[in-house]
Amino acid sequence: MFDLNAAGLRAKLAARSLAKASTDEKNRAVLAIADAIEACTDAILEANARDLAAARARGLDETLIKDRFDLSRRMPGIIADVRKVAELPDPVGTIISETTLPNGLHAAKRRTPIGVIGMIYEARPNVTVDCAVLALKTGNASILRGGSEVFNSNLALAGAIRGALQALNLPNVPPDAVQFIESTDRAYVEQMLRLSDSIDMIIPRGGASLHQFCREHATIPVITGGLGVVHIYVDDTAKLDQAVEIAFNAKTQRPSVCNAVDTLLVHQAVAAEFLPRVIERLSASGVTYRAEPRALALVSGAPGVQAAGDSDFDTEWMALILGLKVVDGLDEAIDHINAHSTFHSEAILTQTQANADRFVQEVDSAAVFVNTSTRFNDGSALGLGAEIAVSTQKLHARGPMALEELTTYKWVVIGQGQVRP
Repeated sequence: MFDLNAAGLRAKLAARSLAKASTDEKNRAVLAIADAIEACTDAILEANARDLAAARARGLDETLIKDRFDLSRRMPGIIADVRKVAELPDPVGTIISETTLPNGLHAAKRRTPIGVIGMIYEARPNVTVDCAVLALKTGNASILRGGSEVFNSNLALAGAIRGALQALNLPNVPPDAVQFIESTDRAYVEQMLRLSDSIDMIIPRGGASLHQFCREHATIPVITGGLGVVHIYVDDTAKLDQAVEIAFNAKTQRPSVCNAVDTLLVHQAVAAEFLPRVIERLSASGVTYRAEPRALALVSGAPGVQAAGDSDFDTEWMALILGLKVVDGLDEAIDHINAHSTFHSEAILTQTQANADRFVQEVDSAAVFVNTSTRFNDGSALGLGAEIAVSTQKLHARGPMALEELTTYKWVVIGQGQVRP
């Protein structure tokens, strides 16, 4: 049995130690983790191979397995990303704003760690590393609960991380700063959500059911995101050659991620020309289509095209499936997005600035793109260096959650004996 209450208390103590850690100490810990993962690569890949074999035996989708579970080609990139975190500026202690009041008081908002972050995630073993390292860099302890599909991979990665911290033996960066729940029992998820004495914030990464469960059962703040029913609207003034390539990138580069496009909305004036070109370009990569009646009339008989079902435009496909819909114009495109989006990532492809401006103003998603792929809604791609999740909420953090989003702030007020009249 894993004693989560005891783990929470250890994490709380570790967070107090981390609050005293210097940037140099945290960077040494991050680099030690990178070295340990590199040294343990063979053992990690052996554990990962067991997870892959089990997933295939269960009949899980091969695209999902390769894109989310499989570490065989990703280890060098994971290790490199950890080392990059050590190079990023430390946000802790930086001044957000400051002022000197008429009475002489100096008031400043200073970034500070959140404390203990609980991470509940499915299917992606790299999240074990991302969360542990980004939390450490920002002075936060973490309690990690990964998905059962990659339990062996997560266990091996967490072991390498804790082993690195134990070997480093820094008093302000104790091994208990990173704890992994060594069980697949789902009861620990609900228990984490109620551990308000120890955990300061929960970040779930997974499907809609996980996010809903966390919102309904948590007694501590939850930041949800990572669910993407993503749209691209192709306006009548879009550059169609460019639009085909953007659609191809947004759908096929990594189809199972949250910023991959799910629905293509096409202005009726260009649909007859554009839709056959899209199908020709994307079908070679195995994409199939769900088309509403107006779109279906233009591409009926093309390979992989079928009529859209009632719920298809509310579906995050996470696969090589693309919804197609013809719209009369910008108003209908925006109405469709507001009715069906999870407000993660949306794009407009247009050469009309007024349409781009309206789209940006009226589509209230965490990231809105003009004439580029939705695949850029990512911490690394947006120059943040790394991310722990993509938030679709409106409070505290929105969009890619990088180092700054893993901090809060405190007011620091310095006086010279002033008293309030």
